[in-house]
Amino acid sequence: MQKDSSSVNVNAAGVAKNTYDAIVIGSGISGGWAAKELCEQGLKTLVLERGRNVEHQKDYPTATKAPWELEHRGRMPRKFLEENPLISKAAGFGEESAHFFIKDKDHPYVQEKPFDWIRGYQVGGKSLTWGRATQRWSNFEFTAPDRFGYGLDWPIRYNDVAPWYSHVEKFIGICGNKDGIEAMPDGEFLPPFEFNCVESHLQKKIKEHYKDRHLVHARWAHLTQPTELHLKQGRGKCQARNMCMRGCPYGGYFSSVSSTLPWAHKTGNLTVRPFSVVHSIIYDEQKGKATGVRVIDANTQESTEYFARVIFVNGSALNSTLVLLNSKSNRFPNGLGNDSGVLGKYVAFHLYRGSVSASIEGFQDRYTYGRNPTEPILANYRNLHKQDTDYFGGFTTFVGAYRPRGAEDAGETELGAPFKSALSKPGGWRTYMYMQGETIPKASNHVRLSDTEKDQWGIPLLVTSVGYDDNDEKMIKDFLTQSSEMLAKAGCLDISPYDTHQAPGLDIHEMGGARMGRDPKTSILNGWNQVHQCKNVFVTDGACMTSTGNQSPSILYMALTARAANHAVEEMKRKNL
Repeated sequence: MQKDSSSVNVNAAGVAKNTYDAIVIGSGISGGWAAKELCEQGLKTLVLERGRNVEHQKDYPTATKAPWELEHRGRMPRKFLEENPLISKAAGFGEESAHFFIKDKDHPYVQEKPFDWIRGYQVGGKSLTWGRATQRWSNFEFTAPDRFGYGLDWPIRYNDVAPWYSHVEKFIGICGNKDGIEAMPDGEFLPPFEFNCVESHLQKKIKEHYKDRHLVHARWAHLTQPTELHLKQGRGKCQARNMCMRGCPYGGYFSSVSSTLPWAHKTGNLTVRPFSVVHSIIYDEQKGKATGVRVIDANTQESTEYFARVIFVNGSALNSTLVLLNSKSNRFPNGLGNDSGVLGKYVAFHLYRGSVSASIEGFQDRYTYGRNPTEPILANYRNLHKQDTDYFGGFTTFVGAYRPRGAEDAGETELGAPFKSALSKPGGWRTYMYMQGETIPKASNHVRLSDTEKDQWGIPLLVTSVGYDDNDEKMIKDFLTQSSEMLAKAGCLDISPYDTHQAPGLDIHEMGGARMGRDPKTSILNGWNQVHQCKNVFVTDGACMTSTGNQSPSILYMALTARAANHAVEEMKRKNL
């Protein structure tokens, strides 16, 4: 029988026992950074994670397994696929990584429009399975919505975040190259992985034909040359295995499990509580601020309240929005800080539908070394200083080249000895481009709480109502046209543009729901990621995003979190929180 989570008995001794300086909801990319910064500043910090505990190295069961050591050789059984049509579509999902993704039935939601919500519930969250791309936003992205009139103006600019980008980059380790590109600012980089011969050829040909297009080393959270700071974290050099989503026993890529959480733990100020499903944030009407968090134990369904002076909400964009919507009080009957009515609205995502593949002749005397876990990137070249297309926003293009096995390349190879022989030889070179495009936040793209359906912990299910628009279709068309043209000018053959028509969400870059802004009438958070009407609550994950930009957002979440956490500490010292 489901317990009523609205009634909790807490005595004075319990309050003292359950009181911390800070509470962080979520242990992923941004939650780990909140914990690190707050603990380093001396705050006793409780991190609440709804999933199981995961420890670095110990809980990576497939990290060193060969394909033949996996029961189904990396594939999932048909029964699993039939029961999990959603999660089995996720990038990087397979038998070797399934333990870091939740099954479809484990946390249902209501899709008013098709939306693939990909989640990983464990200590470390999706930092264990993220793509690891870490380009900085440029000032173009912070200013474009206001300059071109398609969205709300950000309350901050690149210069507000730049020092925090550097702070984060030095700690987590980013490989890349300083290219001096205005649309993709330089940062604090370790040496990049080198281009292969075809990637170098593409770079040369694009530079010859397009003066405003730059194919360069992308920025990736991989330790190609660890510094003393990385070694102090217990992390080592990336081994170029490209098996990252299994969990890296070397700590070669950044995750909160291998980096920020252990660092926070060293301070003696960190408490991590797994299996803690956050029901809501507690708002004190008399004090005019939040005083704590109500938690339901995922296993026993017992309710407990934890208390703190400051609360960071880092449950990932949609779950953080869900928590805020469910944090109702007499003062905030529609969700914490939701006087404006925009909580849950202006949800957006990244556009991944477009890709182009091709073959290229020559280079038969060259191959690749290792399994490079990174790709080159073509920096955004659309709608920068002025709007030069019939749509708003821009797109980043990821690029790569590879040699498949001979048997894969020659599809008609007969089975038996000829097939076996072909497997031992490399085939011809192939190349690809795929897009990561900006989408436009709209009030109609929203999430809300269900009026009728609840999950197994008695919390209303989230309803997703998010879809594409004409702007997206125009951008996809332009990307496919331009990318096909670039590959043709580079001498590629068999050029195949493709639109997946996949539902939103599969990009795993959902953003918005509790956006930042200057005016409490049109936003939930201020320029420091504080809830306008409840200043001791900070939201620094994807929910805070005012627009999506075209760069990968994770490192921006980390930078915003570090910035907000240090601001919170300063405000506490001034007794403003």
